[in-house]
Amino acid sequence: MRPAPPQNLKRRILKDALRKNETRAAAFRRIIRSIPKGKVSTYGKVAAAAGYPLYHRAVAHLLRSAPIQVLPWQRIVGAGGEIKLRGEAAAEQRLRLSIEGVKFRGKRVNMELHEHTLRSWETQD
Repeated sequence: MRPAPPQNLKRRILKDALRKNETRAAAFRRIIRSIPKGKVSTYGKVAAAAGYPLYHRAVAHLLRSAPIQVLPWQRIVGAGGEIKLRGEAAAEQRLRLSIEGVKFRGKRVNMELHEHTLRSWETQD
């Protein structure tokens, strides 16, 4: 387990994640679009693969603000396969994933079967 970042760094990252940054958003969109049907990834792994480790909240913010038909938002889940949305949105995400063939263990995506391995930002073209 790696040590937690200092509080002031964490606060700075959280503040920065809410600032508009088109380069970062484009990197997140590219990674999210690379996840095939029937596979999922986590907010944190999308952020890290895009070259922005610790920016998982910025990924969530992007998905909340993007038009629903632009990105395959349903393929992004919380750590361990947990659907982080609430209410009807959570039910819709689960339905969309089920339609794509994703299997669940209780309330969580079976990550052993359905987690998509993302390439590191360092090896992306």
